Amino acid sequence: MSQSSKTPLLDLVQTPADVRRLESSQLRQLADELRQETVDAVAVTGGHLGAGLGVIELTVALHYVFNTPEDRLVWDVGHQAYPHKILTGRRDRIRTLRQGDGLSGFTKRAESEYDPFGAAHSSTSISASLGMAVARDLGGKSNNVIAVIGDGAMSAGMAYEAMNNAGAMNSRLIVILNDNDMSIAPPVGALSGYLARLVSGRTYRSVRHGVKKLAKLLPPFLEQRAVAMEEYARGLVTGGTLFDELGFFYVGPIDGHNIDHLLPVLKNVRDAKNGPFLIHVVTKKGKGYEPAEKSADKYHGVVKFDVATGAQAKSKAAAPAYTKVYAEALIKEAKKDDKIIAITAAMPSGTGLDLFAKEFPDRCFDVGIAEQHGVTFAAGLATEGFKPFATIYSTFLQRAYDQVVHDVAIQRLPVRFAMDRAGLVGADGPTHAGAFDVAYLGCLPGFVVMAAADEADLVHMVATAAAIDDRPSALRYPRGEGMGVPMPTEGKPLEIGKGRILREGTKVALFSFGARLAECFKAADELAALGLSTTVADARFAKPLDTELLLRLAREHEVLITIEEGAVGGFAAHVLHALAANGVLDSGLKVRPMVLPDVFIDQDSPAAMYAKAGLDAKGIVATAFEALGQNLQGEAVKLGRG
Repeated sequence: MSQSSKTPLLDLVQTPADVRRLESSQLRQLADELRQETVDAVAVTGGHLGAGLGVIELTVALHYVFNTPEDRLVWDVGHQAYPHKILTGRRDRIRTLRQGDGLSGFTKRAESEYDPFGAAHSSTSISASLGMAVARDLGGKSNNVIAVIGDGAMSAGMAYEAMNNAGAMNSRLIVILNDNDMSIAPPVGALSGYLARLVSGRTYRSVRHGVKKLAKLLPPFLEQRAVAMEEYARGLVTGGTLFDELGFFYVGPIDGHNIDHLLPVLKNVRDAKNGPFLIHVVTKKGKGYEPAEKSADKYHGVVKFDVATGAQAKSKAAAPAYTKVYAEALIKEAKKDDKIIAITAAMPSGTGLDLFAKEFPDRCFDVGIAEQHGVTFAAGLATEGFKPFATIYSTFLQRAYDQVVHDVAIQRLPVRFAMDRAGLVGADGPTHAGAFDVAYLGCLPGFVVMAAADEADLVHMVATAAAIDDRPSALRYPRGEGMGVPMPTEGKPLEIGKGRILREGTKVALFSFGARLAECFKAADELAALGLSTTVADARFAKPLDTELLLRLAREHEVLITIEEGAVGGFAAHVLHALAANGVLDSGLKVRPMVLPDVFIDQDSPAAMYAKAGLDAKGIVATAFEALGQNLQGEAVKLGRG
């Protein structure tokens, strides 16, 4: 397919097969058009921009050289795959990215055959790709399997576990290390590109294989010396000794923005018939879009923005964000107590700990994408009398559950877990929802589990966690803005295991745990208008549960509804257990637990997601009427509200 350079090439591409019909000389133009389309799309939707811009040329080259989808291409993390989505039949929907009923912000198996593995948590690609490669071999197939992993994702131990396994198995697997931070590689240019082509080529590999065969004819000590010298000499020229030791044939570093360098290397590796390869590609995050290149974070994550200027839309926040409230509260506590330590796993700005680090650079630790290590690191600090706050998104703490159990809970160490992004999180979708932490922490002996109802309560819970020094504790809070409530000047430790009644009623009791409290007040107003006197109570603690308050609510009301931003097995399970243990369930009390439904809810606005889950005021009102066996619509009509 030969076209004039003035003809838009991207318009001719519906699938990667169309890319492969182009001349190699046309790929530069295609990459330029793909970069512009990516910028234009993310300007409309918001999302992750910098990582995708850094892999434009690599994306084009991979789909040109490899026969996707038969050849499996796994992106790690999936937020660098927006350009990939555009080339794989989803361009017409790319402006629905991260929107309700739109494209996911990550790779997703249900979305396209070109997404063989969903990767929204990092460092999984090599393990998954190795599984695909072994399945290929067992099935007698010959397709290629390629994992593209960012250098940040290589900070996780799981990546090295997978490489160690793959190297030992000598599997035919291709790993592309996308080094977009210049954290590993020296500057690259024509010489390194030439060397990469040379060492990945058949001639060099044949000579290398011959040297190793010849070495086997030598006495054992000389054989080992000859092989070691060959690998050492190649390492001096190209780097990659670590990957060689793991059993991978290292190629690179090469310029990831130079298609003329990428194509021959990828073809050489594609045509190789032996063991695993690691191709070290150096890219620049935000490449080709000046505002992103100049930005400190290379526009890693953006809201809607103006393409011409790069200016991002400013939200008019009615209240401070929970993340910032947490960070400022922790800073205040740390000023009073020099034993307080903050820990994050590669999310300093996402968790607000970048603010803490400015105040206390020696007491803030970013352990990288290594949640397991981060939790046990915190446990070690706790053994020496320090007060670590392991500040990790709820969804990412799942990756360190064994460490939470064995290294913290069993030893009853006072590690404080601050779990941002509790509940449904909007555009990032189900992979980032904080749905399970109450269930998986609440079952652990000795744990204190708290949830902030609003930003003021969060300040007090930070102070509470700082004061707990005899057992582990966890506090959870949502993403986004607070409720706009008056803020305390400083946090005051709460009484452990004590909730509060915020509005008194007689018929229906709403027992809230977490930030659905505002919806409970709205529901109480609606119920009152429909003739149902309603109590609103805030549990504050799922564990230890305020059993005294719970039993009072059970005695004094006909209906008891629990409301939480978590999955089945969480707060409601503790409530039902306490009611059963105290014989209350035999009294005729109508109990209704409201939890996240037993499905993964796709991305949308948080409000729309909670409405779909039934965890908004409308859903609470409907649940109350259902429990009473009354017709909500009929009651509304009688009162002139239908």
